[in-house]
Amino acid sequence: MSITPAPAAPGRSPRLRRLVLATTAGAIALSGLVACGSDSSPAKSSPSAPSATVESAPVTVKDPWVKASDSGMTGLFGTLVNTTGAQLTVVSGTATVAEKTELHEVADVDGKPMMRPKAGGFVIPANSGHELKPGADHIMLMGLTQPLKPGDEVTVTLTLDDGRTVKFTAVGKAFAGGKEDYNPGMTKG
Repeated sequence: MSITPAPAAPGRSPRLRRLVLATTAGAIALSGLVACGSDSSPAKSSPSAPSATVESAPVTVKDPWVKASDSGMTGLFGTLVNTTGAQLTVVSGTATVAEKTELHEVADVDGKPMMRPKAGGFVIPANSGHELKPGADHIMLMGLTQPLKPGDEVTVTLTLDDGRTVKFTAVGKAFAGGKEDYNPGMTKG
């Protein structure tokens, strides 16, 4: 398609004519592109567009890791980060490699540190964090269904007191610190 310039109208400058000509040519080219993009074939299914109001996770887990273990039980650690303006409490959890998952603490009992289930769960203050670490609060993976080697990934789902769940992946790491063996009734001394 060629565009023939219109005869110069009285009072129009050559610069204005070039601008009008360029604008017209651009509009014609654009309409050609749009027409080429139409498809008369049957509609193809496409994934729906994500919602503009995607809710962010109420809790994220920073640097989650689990102590490598061949069998029995092990501990999971990291920092629970509350991304909301309200206090949240983690009340339970599940893990892909464990028959049972419990929230634990190491507490002083008769002057000796003792590991036990954490009554009431892990409270995470608004817009703050709660650290899970060896020798303190942690998540116990009990009845391992397979050996857990360094580098293995474990999918964990935590449940909050309001019923929402948080899913994350923890990485297996070799760890000998604290000489924790995670046996029931374990005391550290």
